[in-house]
Amino acid sequence: MASGVIVTAAAEPALNDVFSADFLIGTAVNRWQFSNEMNEDVPIIEKHFNTITPENALKWGSLHRQPDEFSFEAADKFVEFGEKRGMKIIGHTLVWHSQTPRWVFQDENGNPASRELLLERMRNHILTVAGRYKGRIHGWDVVNEALNDDGTLRQSPWLRIIGEDYLVKAFEFAHEADPEAELYYNDYSLHRQDKRAGAVKLIKMLQDAGVRVDAIGMQAHYRLETPALETIEDSVKAYIETGLKVMFTELDIKAIPTPGPGTADISQTRSGGDTRWNPYPDGLPDDVQHQLANRYADIFNMLLKYREKVTRVTFWGVTDRSSWLNNFPIRGRTDYPLLFGRDRQPKPAFWSVVKLRSPNAKSGE
Repeated sequence: MASGVIVTAAAEPALNDVFSADFLIGTAVNRWQFSNEMNEDVPIIEKHFNTITPENALKWGSLHRQPDEFSFEAADKFVEFGEKRGMKIIGHTLVWHSQTPRWVFQDENGNPASRELLLERMRNHILTVAGRYKGRIHGWDVVNEALNDDGTLRQSPWLRIIGEDYLVKAFEFAHEADPEAELYYNDYSLHRQDKRAGAVKLIKMLQDAGVRVDAIGMQAHYRLETPALETIEDSVKAYIETGLKVMFTELDIKAIPTPGPGTADISQTRSGGDTRWNPYPDGLPDDVQHQLANRYADIFNMLLKYREKVTRVTFWGVTDRSSWLNNFPIRGRTDYPLLFGRDRQPKPAFWSVVKLRSPNAKSGE
């Protein structure tokens, strides 16, 4: 097993400095990280990233669990954490079919809500949440994961009750709440040809409606060998052609085998137990470390070609220790999808990315 690369903090070039002329470099942070200044991940966040996204703190289910009750304690701490460090703060997410309480889609009798009631709830939620952080949150994932993998609109309660224009209304309300904030559509598997076509259609529908939409967020949950780099690049080019910015909003790379074709749909999570899908509980072999490093270098090298339109690259997690992939799609696994390991040290993948812009950087083995 690989022993890992051990370096001093002073030896590590900061990722956000390395790519300062190219795009923002971000990370997703969880409540334990932004609520505790003594958390050991905080120095990594402070040094390497200039933009942060909350894993859960701004989702409907976290801050608006009851009809007339908002709980902003965690969200306020998240925003304050970013402001204290001069970071660009991203809001994730305003309208999503998942992690949204059932009451949102029901009337007082437990029956499906009317179109009018659901629209009013959407507007109230967006104006309350985005309005609270007006001028403080740089950009919002307004709608998250509205598409099926075949490019059709997901039959979510939002679509069934309101209709296709729920997408337009969400962006209208977000702009009303904060006219200066950037507004994004965010989804997974946007490299797939059918879903790419559906995303382009969705964006053109929003543009034709005259609402503000600034960027498309490609979640970028990838594997070591798939999707093909050319497929990812074709999608980046297609989204640039819509006139929008492109962002990699949730980048990570599964370093262990996973059954099935791959998805980021959290409803597909299941229990573990089969050791085939958890092959490296004690550390990643050197050859897989090398493969991961090359994969990250290839992706970043491609993104640099489009740096005038690719404006942000956010990793979905700070270190392997806190990655959601340890529990998705199978709970209890040991995955290695990020640039910093469980020991909070930079991995070979870190140096492979850094050397694209700083060829003389030394890993200090």
